[in-house]
Amino acid sequence: MATNMVKEQKISTSVLVIGTGGSGLRAAIELAEQGVDVLAVGKRPRNDAHTSLAAGGINAALGTMDEEDSWQQHAADTIKESYYLANPNTVEIVARGAARGIEDLERYGMGFAREEDGRISQRFFGAHKFRRTAFAGDYTGLEIQRTLVRRSEQLDIPIMDSVYITRLLVRDNQVFGAYGFDINTGTRYLIHADAVILAAGGHNRIWRRTSSRRDENTGDSFRLAVDAGARLRDPELVQFHPSGIIEPESAAGTLISEAARGEGGVLRNALGERFMERYDPIRKELSTRDRVALAAYTEIKEGRGTTNGGVWLDVSHLPRETIMDRLPRVYQTMLEVQMLDITRDPIEIAPTAHYSMGGVWVKPEDHSTDVDGLYAIGEASSGLHGANRLGGNSLIELLVFGRIVGRAAADYSASLCAQPRSVEAIAQARSEIDGLLAADGQENVRALQRAIRDMMTEHAGVVRDEAGLKMGLAKLHDIEERMASIGIHPDIAGYQDLAHAFDLMGSALAARATLEAAIERRETRGCHNRSDYPELDPALQVNLVWSPVTGIVRELIPAVPAEIQKLIQEVSTVGKLVE
Repeated sequence: MATNMVKEQKISTSVLVIGTGGSGLRAAIELAEQGVDVLAVGKRPRNDAHTSLAAGGINAALGTMDEEDSWQQHAADTIKESYYLANPNTVEIVARGAARGIEDLERYGMGFAREEDGRISQRFFGAHKFRRTAFAGDYTGLEIQRTLVRRSEQLDIPIMDSVYITRLLVRDNQVFGAYGFDINTGTRYLIHADAVILAAGGHNRIWRRTSSRRDENTGDSFRLAVDAGARLRDPELVQFHPSGIIEPESAAGTLISEAARGEGGVLRNALGERFMERYDPIRKELSTRDRVALAAYTEIKEGRGTTNGGVWLDVSHLPRETIMDRLPRVYQTMLEVQMLDITRDPIEIAPTAHYSMGGVWVKPEDHSTDVDGLYAIGEASSGLHGANRLGGNSLIELLVFGRIVGRAAADYSASLCAQPRSVEAIAQARSEIDGLLAADGQENVRALQRAIRDMMTEHAGVVRDEAGLKMGLAKLHDIEERMASIGIHPDIAGYQDLAHAFDLMGSALAARATLEAAIERRETRGCHNRSDYPELDPALQVNLVWSPVTGIVRELIPAVPAEIQKLIQEVSTVGKLVE
């Protein structure tokens, strides 16, 4: 296809934001408020970004319920929950900046749940020493997303939905924009920018059961960053949520809120046994997310699961009023997807891939990457969560680093004498799309995507071992060879097939990074369970940094400051749902 036949629009901006979820919009808002030219692009509608699915709440040591809470205690809880793999500098920045993040949301008009005297209400969520999770019903993420979209509209921030970025444009290790296309019309976009902020999510869609929806979190951020010359950190550290539904296939992995266990839901295997009594006899269903996921996985693996490979979560013994009042979304979801009435019948669930705790390697202070002018934030980045994410921390991370990185990108843009350009880089981005559109092989893109998801589920799920991970790499090699023979067929409905081809490339890269890092981490720590190395190894209290050029390098983690170290302690979880 000749380039001159293709409709291509050229756009220039000071800062390009890729991704229109919470982190991307918060960065764009900061830039607009600073008077800096910004453009935000996303491959799905802004109101439907992944942030809108977050239910639980957002953390900040406001002290509205427990006066003795402090940012130092928030930092201590975060580092402990990370199994000491979080970067203390990153953690301090988030904990210190959290109250400001909440103030920003209030300034934009967000309605938080409040006490009768007007204070923002806060509740326990996971392994927090104090009540520090602010919320809006069981739809906190949706309310944050709505608030940020509304603020973006007030500031007239240009947002382009349905634009898929295929490649970052780089010359001599300096980013100068990005290239992409409209998923509906096929129109190409050549976007020149002084700085680029990557906020396009994680990689948990590369498992068969995942809380992400179709066509999101397929590893786009990882591929874009690595192709540009950046590295990944801790890609093997993926949080599995204990309760995702199994059927129908189109909705597999959809989360059943942990509030269902918090309100008194009981977990049973196919034999009717309340199995959490075996794994955590004191906390039972109120145990930690990684413990419950591991318990359910073990029951299924040892043959006590349902015929569909799940376990039962039962709330039917609770009063109907409790279910309707406290679990309305769960009730509605199950009616919609299965015509199941949870006031009468149990829910069939299994562990599901939920959150990428690793991501693109960034500096703690400004989330800059190895590539000049390129930044990464949100689930695309790394450094805060380590081997287990403290419930409620992901939403506050978006706000804190959205603001910081917006300012950093503005300063970087202002510091440039000129913007580099590269005819070769642009030609490569164009020819990449041309080549795929001309591809007429026998392999189906969606079938290969499914093959990756099946492989990752079988060999890199809740529990891993060396033999299985290496078998996964062998299967991945076969899939990568088959990818050379794909066929792309745009149709009257648009260019989704082309988008899926890029999703597949991102998934393959993310899968390889995850498998190789999971082999290297020969220990069990937090979310990473190695059946052949069941103990935690102090020598592996390091971050694993991956790139296709250097392989895996071990990165030392800075020491925890004394004022935070002294606050790290076992946190009582009696009566709390541990997230």
